[in-house]
Amino acid sequence: MLKKVFRFQVRIFDFLDEHWEGAIVSKLISNIVLSSFILGLVVGLLNYLGVIFYSDVLSPFFAIELAFNVLLIFEVLGLIFLIPKSVADSVGKQFEIISLVLLRDAFKEFGHYLEEVNWELEFVLELLPIVSDAFGAILIFFITGIFYRVQKHTRITQSMEEQKRFTSIKKILSLYLGLSFLFLGIYDVILAYQVHEIVYSIELFYTLLIFTDVFILLFSLRYTTKYYNLFRYSSFALATIFLRLTLSAPAYYNVVLAVIAGLMVLGVSYIYNKLLSKQGVED
Repeated sequence: MLKKVFRFQVRIFDFLDEHWEGAIVSKLISNIVLSSFILGLVVGLLNYLGVIFYSDVLSPFFAIELAFNVLLIFEVLGLIFLIPKSVADSVGKQFEIISLVLLRDAFKEFGHYLEEVNWELEFVLELLPIVSDAFGAILIFFITGIFYRVQKHTRITQSMEEQKRFTSIKKILSLYLGLSFLFLGIYDVILAYQVHEIVYSIELFYTLLIFTDVFILLFSLRYTTKYYNLFRYSSFALATIFLRLTLSAPAYYNVVLAVIAGLMVLGVSYIYNKLLSKQGVED
């Protein structure tokens, strides 16, 4: 009975994954992001011109922030569908999300400087966190690109049957992770309506992602106990913790944590590949 339930859940994930990668969904995502940008632009301009009065944060730059937030939602969903296919690629996707978060924060802060500004030292100092986020996003973009290029995808399982079981477990985990993300989104909408402030639970989602990574690491012990594999998977889980801290860290520290996490997984991947080629270590 339990096996039937598991197979049913795997089929649900496969059905969603198949449609997620289709052209129709890609066009739908593009339309939703574009519509959110136009909506945010109209609301922000009306609020800026005094036609409506909602909040000081609703500047015209609110449209960019809103579009980035909607885009981040779909990026997170893409991450969830990517976990069963490749742990390494899912880590790379996490860094993609962090780079977009940094860009969003930079655009968000620019919305406070629409009026004529006085280029004195105090204003220049206020711009430094924006420059930090923007430059940090570029660094993460660069590190992520290299990280994808150095990856070598090989199995840790000894047979296709074991690989299928391992992938099925990751699909079920991803399915429940997606449901958790959906519930968090509903909670954010309800909370935003109650407190009249836009809130995001991406930090809590990354916390769940940490436990997911650790579970996959521990479950992989069924198929391999080689030190190289364990260290590599552990470093990926540790990188997720760094990225989780990045989301709540203040300016400058967020970039430093993200870059440290990126350099760590990049270094581990490079060393692992060298050991793989010299000693025939299996992933």
